[in-house]
Amino acid sequence: MTSPVEDPACEVAHGHVHEPDEADKILVAVFATPVAELLMRYASDAGYQAVLVEPDAELAASAKAAGAMLADGVDGFTAGAADVVVTDHHRPELGVLLRDALASDARWVGIMGNPRHQGPHVQALADLGVPPEEISRVHRPIGLNIGSRKPAEIAIATIAGLIADRNGKPGGFDF
Repeated sequence: MTSPVEDPACEVAHGHVHEPDEADKILVAVFATPVAELLMRYASDAGYQAVLVEPDAELAASAKAAGAMLADGVDGFTAGAADVVVTDHHRPELGVLLRDALASDARWVGIMGNPRHQGPHVQALADLGVPPEEISRVHRPIGLNIGSRKPAEIAIATIAGLIADRNGKPGGFDF
């Protein structure tokens, strides 16, 4: 009889699986919000390098004091490594940051929002001259459809969706 530790199906549960190098997984949370704070914590636990982009100096300083790693923008990451998640759709910098994310080498770009209404990002990007086919690359809503309402639930659903998407699994983002 095989012991549980020798059973390949049990390897992960018993902590005997070598973790691959996760340097190629970066989560870029845009805007310091309660969802971003949790998203970064859970992303770090899931093997992502988690960074925050916050253009407001006061909010950035507060996030840094709380331990967040800050990035200057949504570009400059290793090609295909970054998943960019915008956590506030009412900020005046929204269009510019999304435009830059779409022009970057980001693997995935998404924004929080209710799928029953057109998001303000659509007009913000159109006003900046971003073509409709590029605007359509922005995922909205973000996360798995689990009925998330609270920041922690949204963050968990988002990380789960990103993991499913990276692994080519159908958990994905279809609603």
